[in-house]
Amino acid sequence: MDPLYKRTELVMSKKTLILGATGRTGKLLLGQMLNRDYKVNVLIRDKERIVMHQNMSVFEGTPIDEKALEKAIEGCDVIISALNISRTCDFPWAPLRTQPDFLSQTLSNVVTVGTGLGVKRVIILSAWGVGHTKSDIPWWFKWLIDYSNIGVAYRDHERQEKLLADSGMDYTIIRPVGLINSETEKNVLVSLNNAPKPGLTISRKNVARFIISILENDWYINQTPVIFTK
Repeated sequence: MDPLYKRTELVMSKKTLILGATGRTGKLLLGQMLNRDYKVNVLIRDKERIVMHQNMSVFEGTPIDEKALEKAIEGCDVIISALNISRTCDFPWAPLRTQPDFLSQTLSNVVTVGTGLGVKRVIILSAWGVGHTKSDIPWWFKWLIDYSNIGVAYRDHERQEKLLADSGMDYTIIRPVGLINSETEKNVLVSLNNAPKPGLTISRKNVARFIISILENDWYINQTPVIFTK
């Protein structure tokens, strides 16, 4: 068994809502969870963008819409967000596809609706370079955050992190280093307070594996780990 995982009947009986399930990291997370027999809800804009599965319930809409979010959360024990601010391409100055406060608007709704429905556990993806970790990243990336549209996402990540930390929910805020698309499984390493000093990259596949390990092992509750691989 993968050492990241601790499979238990209690964990497997929990239903999880995944936000961002059609994104580059979210779709890997969804696939891995379905392969491990989790029962999963997803909230997406267009049902045609996803392949149906017997353990998955699909809800159409946006998490900015509280009513759509409420339908998707109902019956869930855990909410995982792999959402991000989207640009038209990876060019740092490319125009935004999503509104600049999409993450914080979503997280505000998650806290309001989730708390009302009795959900306590929330796991979100943020980024290395958000908050106090900005001082830990390379100088050239600080410059991009300050002077390109990459910074829009980082500023909204910071807003959503604060909302979640102040919510009273059992949260984990994961800050991956630079995301790549490698299929190679590697040991995921964790840095807290810049110790050990993080490497520069981690694959989306390994991020997805780590998110499931957080869920299955109850690791890093009310903490903000930076994750990376060597």
